[in-house]
Amino acid sequence: MTELAAAKPAVRADLAAGVLSGHHPRPMTDAPRHLGQQSSLPASPEEAVLDYVPNPRAGTLYLVRFAAPEFTSLCPVTGQPDFAHLVIDYAPGETIVESKSLKLFLGSFRNHCGFHEDVTVGIGQRLVAEMRPQWLRIGGYWYPRGGIPIDVFWQSEPPPGGLWLPDQGVAPYRGRG
Repeated sequence: MTELAAAKPAVRADLAAGVLSGHHPRPMTDAPRHLGQQSSLPASPEEAVLDYVPNPRAGTLYLVRFAAPEFTSLCPVTGQPDFAHLVIDYAPGETIVESKSLKLFLGSFRNHCGFHEDVTVGIGQRLVAEMRPQWLRIGGYWYPRGGIPIDVFWQSEPPPGGLWLPDQGVAPYRGRG
């Protein structure tokens, strides 16, 4: 059975997008490339390698949260920087993402041009395609450019029953009021 055929129906299209774009999880027999090593920032998200390690609590339903309050990418029209506070929540499956590799992956967007929607959803889809968590959601809280803040939300599917799901804790943009 292929990776795509084994996927839950709700994420098959997302997995297809990841598989077709060349993103495949590395075999678990590979040692992490970044953990305990000196690593440079990848030139692009496509060049970034995400490391995954075995879930130390496989079979336990729990939530992992990563917050990136100073995330940046570039506007695809003007080339000007865009800033966001990203919050990634996931319920691990058999693997967890190694945090240093995630930090380098997110940092690789500094020179990447993309609309807020594409960047936010693309990060979530890549993590789901490679890590195969039980569930994942991402909130992209983008700071205003042109006077309009844009918040982008995506999740792989409804959260598993019994998962403690705290609020993402990012207040709506209020300006100077």
